[in-house]
Amino acid sequence: MLNEPDLDRARWQIERLGDCAEPVRFTGHTAALGTTTGGVLRSYTTTDEPTASLLTACGNRRSSRCPACSRIYAADTYHLIRAGLSGGKTVPDTVRTHPRVFATLTAPSFGPVHSRPTTPGGDIRPCRCHQLHGPTDALLGTPLDPATYDYAGAVLFNAHASALWARFTIYLRREIAARLGLTQKAAHAVLRISFAKVAEYQKRGLVHFHAVIRLDGPDGNTTPPPPSATVTVLTDAIRAAARRVRVALTSDAIGERELTWGTQLDVREIAAFGTDAEFTDQAVAAYVAKYATKSADASGALDRALFCRRCQGRGATLLPHGTPLPCTACDGTGQARPLPRLAVARHVRQMIRTCWELGHLPEFAHLKLWKWAHMLGFRGHFSTKSRSYSTTLGALRDARRAWRIQQARTHADIPEPDADTTLVIGQWDYLGAGYSPGAALLAAGVWHLRKLEQQFTAEGGC
Repeated sequence: MLNEPDLDRARWQIERLGDCAEPVRFTGHTAALGTTTGGVLRSYTTTDEPTASLLTACGNRRSSRCPACSRIYAADTYHLIRAGLSGGKTVPDTVRTHPRVFATLTAPSFGPVHSRPTTPGGDIRPCRCHQLHGPTDALLGTPLDPATYDYAGAVLFNAHASALWARFTIYLRREIAARLGLTQKAAHAVLRISFAKVAEYQKRGLVHFHAVIRLDGPDGNTTPPPPSATVTVLTDAIRAAARRVRVALTSDAIGERELTWGTQLDVREIAAFGTDAEFTDQAVAAYVAKYATKSADASGALDRALFCRRCQGRGATLLPHGTPLPCTACDGTGQARPLPRLAVARHVRQMIRTCWELGHLPEFAHLKLWKWAHMLGFRGHFSTKSRSYSTTLGALRDARRAWRIQQARTHADIPEPDADTTLVIGQWDYLGAGYSPGAALLAAGVWHLRKLEQQFTAEGGC
């Protein structure tokens, strides 16, 4: 590629990706036809490109996979959360007067782990192992006694964390109605609960949820709740609802279990921007956005699925007459990479192994834990929100896409297409992901020059 005469075009394609680490490659063509004349007004085909493909940004939210795209995801999440706290993006400014809190729901204990306990004054105390761990100690979050640690319970909690959250929202509505002296139907007619949450992995490999919870009027963020719906009512209802949540499990392999939230529940009022409080709307939005781009790799796990794609983790493929044929890609294990060879800590490896073992039990088959073993069993979305909280990520992306299209049309002096007189047709096929060796070398040069430009600007260059 570096010797091609159209190197500038290849460089331009890479520059417009914005430092994407794993771009998606497409092949195809598109054309704009005049509906009255039938003639071709404009056309594009990837056969004219240096790589015979069109590169687009991957859009991955995981910072471990693509730092550039994850920064865009974090920025979108920040604006989504911030809009629900202080207005903007179709949300009225009056929303900042609604009762709102920042709540953290954690996982229960499945056995003592190495930690950094603190004194009331904030000083670090020795762990239960009588050692004083540093902030980056690899032992943090790992069990003191792996032989007695409840790995099955930990994995099943991750797998049912989303169900626990769903039941929490149901109980929360009931608790608020009870505190206002209303039936659930009457409460629904005068107020609505809006929220946005993000999942975060603790060092012990368990997820907990950070959530912005807000009380609105019956029409959502455009109307205030009744005066009796205060922050105090919301806080008390959250604590009561969290204590009520239960998910019962029954299995011949692990017996009867009851999953609950942990006892460490933190609920704090969100103050307005510009105050001296710690939890302002800006600080909370930034905090949530930061964790929206993290994955299980933050706890030392993996960011890619472990099951064999060819056999879908089953270890065999079925012949036309139904006879199983051992998969040659994974040697019948169903694993893309053998578990003993994974470059992870012992604690993480055991959680992954537990996911794999429980996932193949009939009573847990619906959880597909083998598919989510790299996520330590967590199957939910990392970032979710209620319908009326604020705008959507899709709306933010559509606005950015429309702006880019308009900029491109202005630069190329292309008029806005008329839907009544213009017909756009095309066909696109997925080719793969990632750079070719030559493109990777060119991309490294583009990134290096961009960093030099940013450094020059930061140092006062012009």
